[in-house]
Amino acid sequence: MKYINVGSASLNQTPLDWENNQKNIIAAIKAARANKISILCLPELCISGYGCEDAFLAPGTLAQSRRVLHEIAPQTKNIIVAVGLPLLYQNRVYNTV
Repeated sequence: MKYINVGSASLNQTPLDWENNQKNIIAAIKAARANKISILCLPELCISGYGCEDAFLAPGTLAQSRRVLHEIAPQTKNIIVAVGLPLLYQNRVYNTV
């Protein structure tokens, strides 16, 4: 029987602090991998930071969140990572994973 190790990380994210938030996410992924975690669950809106208020709906926030997601993606080889970010779908903004 193969075991699946599920882990979570509590990150100290700052609203709209893209660089620091990304570094925290990548550090959590590396720590999870070192601990043989198969699935890592990260906090809600960990890319943009929770509490960015009106900026949550701003096109720049949405675009930057996607850019950061694409930069994080290569770090997820051989591990499933649930990453939260705002996403525009059918003219509505959603809090997604």
